[in-house]
Amino acid sequence: MSARLVLLGPPGAGKGTQAVRLAESLGVPAISTGDIFRANIKGGTELGRQVQEYTSAGALVPDELTNAMVRDRLAEPDVEGGFLLDGYPRNVAQVAELDDILTSTGRSLDVAVEITADSAAVVDRLLKRAEIEGRADDTESVVRHRLDVYAEQTAPIAGVYASRDLLVQVDGIGAVDEVTHRLLAAIAPYVD
Repeated sequence: MSARLVLLGPPGAGKGTQAVRLAESLGVPAISTGDIFRANIKGGTELGRQVQEYTSAGALVPDELTNAMVRDRLAEPDVEGGFLLDGYPRNVAQVAELDDILTSTGRSLDVAVEITADSAAVVDRLLKRAEIEGRADDTESVVRHRLDVYAEQTAPIAGVYASRDLLVQVDGIGAVDEVTHRLLAAIAPYVD
């Protein structure tokens, strides 16, 4: 099976959980920018050293570094049959960069999947997770700020993909297996 997809959704919608499940079902690697950052830092690459400077200072990694790492990752042999990107693109400028990366390798995106979730449900979910995992810094105000940042910077990506008829939206509220089933059914027409 071949599938090249982007997974979108607000913090707490279940992207990380569903990315792993979808990638396994589709037989493609799940690629998370966080994992790419950690691998480059651990590997001591030049890009990793640059990323560490930003993350150590608590700053966001600039698009140019993120784009370079994604470009390197999408050049690896295991993505020949497809990939699932989780956490990238994060803004409209990164959509254009992803387009360039794919075009340069003769590929294109098959589908963008947005996991939707009611804000109140997401806040409850993240606060419960914070309590279970001991994340003292994930307070309600922090969670709501993260949702605001998502709405401002990342949510517009859905509009870009919708204008290309590549967007499918799936309700992320419910049992994990139920959401996975919904996602697989929604993307079936887009993957081969």
